[in-house]
Amino acid sequence: MTPENVTGPMAHHAEAPVWWSGWGGLRWVDGDAGDLLSLRPDGVSRQHIDDEYLAFARPRSGGGLVAVGARTLYLADGVDGQIRAVAPLGDDPGVRMNDGCCDPRGRLLAGSMAYDAAPDAGAVLRVDADLTTSTVLPRATISNGIGFSPDGRRAYYVDTATHRIDVFDVSEGELRGRRAFVAIPEEQGSPDGLCIAADGSIWVALWGGSAVHGYDAAGQRIATIELPVPQVSACTFGDDDLGTLYITTSAQGLEPGHGTEAGSLFAVRPGVRGLPVIPFAG
Repeated sequence: MTPENVTGPMAHHAEAPVWWSGWGGLRWVDGDAGDLLSLRPDGVSRQHIDDEYLAFARPRSGGGLVAVGARTLYLADGVDGQIRAVAPLGDDPGVRMNDGCCDPRGRLLAGSMAYDAAPDAGAVLRVDADLTTSTVLPRATISNGIGFSPDGRRAYYVDTATHRIDVFDVSEGELRGRRAFVAIPEEQGSPDGLCIAADGSIWVALWGGSAVHGYDAAGQRIATIELPVPQVSACTFGDDDLGTLYITTSAQGLEPGHGTEAGSLFAVRPGVRGLPVIPFAG
């Protein structure tokens, strides 16, 4: 499978792609710029949201979007509407939010990390529909991809520093019984963002590994998608049939004049289809 470069290198740190027909297709972030990017028929548009960092965004069930900045939760009532800050997500300037998703109940899960990747300085927070915030995982180093199985009974999670994808059982909406699902050797890169397909397979971006790996529900690798850039940051299924895997890449940490397509958005048809995004209930 050879991915197509959709945009060219137009972001420094492209991350967190999400497809939702209600906001016109694909959106992702340029994290260090604090911008939300949208793929339009005539190119890519930008909307600035956070002056320090933008981690990810999701649609809201009632319309509009929710976005997670460095330490702030934002809401908009329309998909391209005015963004307003509604709640703090921390007060430590050395820690920022990093990645997340919505659980099957529509609650927002948002993970964090220290800028210097200090061990256990991050956490995973849950934001309920009324914007009440609680802690789901109190310690994480580089909290990254989170996703749920098609039946909602399992949750997959990446703390990049562990070099694993972990899995939880989901019981009455809570994450329980954390255990290793797949260990990824260092020479293959570090697991970053992930997404889940309708057949239960798990697709994970490999930071420093120039690839996305696909694993079946038993943890066996079923696919390797190679990319022409080292820092592969996240992936999501999109298009009307949810059959295209969109992959973000980053130039973060690369030397000037690296001569690669880092920062581009790529797309490939891996032969499976994704799950519709779960919107935020708030």
